[in-house]
Amino acid sequence: MKWIKKIFLFGIPLLLVILIIIGSLIFSGTRKIPEKNIETMLILGAQVRGNPAVPSKVLQERLDASLPYLKENPTTKVIVSGGQGPDESDTEANVMEQYLIAHGIDEKRIQKEDRSTRTEENIANSKKRLHSNHVVIVTSDFHMYRALMLAKRAGINASGLPAKSTSSATFKSYCREFLALPYGILKDW
Repeated sequence: MKWIKKIFLFGIPLLLVILIIIGSLIFSGTRKIPEKNIETMLILGAQVRGNPAVPSKVLQERLDASLPYLKENPTTKVIVSGGQGPDESDTEANVMEQYLIAHGIDEKRIQKEDRSTRTEENIANSKKRLHSNHVVIVTSDFHMYRALMLAKRAGINASGLPAKSTSSATFKSYCREFLALPYGILKDW
């Protein structure tokens, strides 16, 4: 019975401290400000829906966040990164490319990386297409800290442009990130 009491006395406070640290790291990613005139932007994919495929709410938020930067920095090239999931009718990269073109971005500025299905793959596969080792990454605010961590691990000097999450799935996404971030940190240990 004493060991149960010890678990409650030490385990629960320890768990709370860990959750606060993880939450602080995730929250820090929501406050990133991108550097200007970066040669390459990397937009990380998210689910596409329908046939013909259109961006999900999360993906549209990422694309919409990228547009002002791309219009203010007309020499910045953009890599759209995302493959095709089993429930998707097209690759995320194709859908992102079509969206950017429809919103005034010259297709000559866009490169597609259409094989990735996870953030780590997005970073690794896109690294091969980078024009320089300095990139601005666009992803959801809840996902930014982990994306920048993975980019740094891959040897990429990155700044972040977080897309504000407003979809109904935001709570679920933050919860998922609370599990994915510790896994990503511990994976290399």
